[in-house]
Amino acid sequence: MEISGKIIAVLPLATGQGKNGMWRSQDYVLETTDQYPKKVCFNLFNDKIDQFPMAIDDVVNVSFDVESREYNGRWYTSIRAWKIDKNAGIAVSAAPVQAVSATPFNGAPAASEGTDLPF
Repeated sequence: MEISGKIIAVLPLATGQGKNGMWRSQDYVLETTDQYPKKVCFNLFNDKIDQFPMAIDDVVNVSFDVESREYNGRWYTSIRAWKIDKNAGIAVSAAPVQAVSATPFNGAPAASEGTDLPF
């Protein structure tokens, strides 16, 4: 799966010791550029953190897997990124400005003048 947007937060690096050795985990928050923007927190793990360095305001396209796991009767879902393309040609700016043509005023009264309008 893929999602595109701008990095709006870089969360603190988490580290720990597991049965297979030391691990590192870095979370980032991305905001999409849709009409109704969504915020999505995704994760990079171990060597992917160094492979795809990111900072706030970077425009990225994130390829990821969604996975869920159970622990003590509760389910946890994570979005694990496996590839990140920076500046993938995504427009993050506001909607494009469109030219508006105005009708010139000729001084003549409008045809609807003199009618009773409800407002």
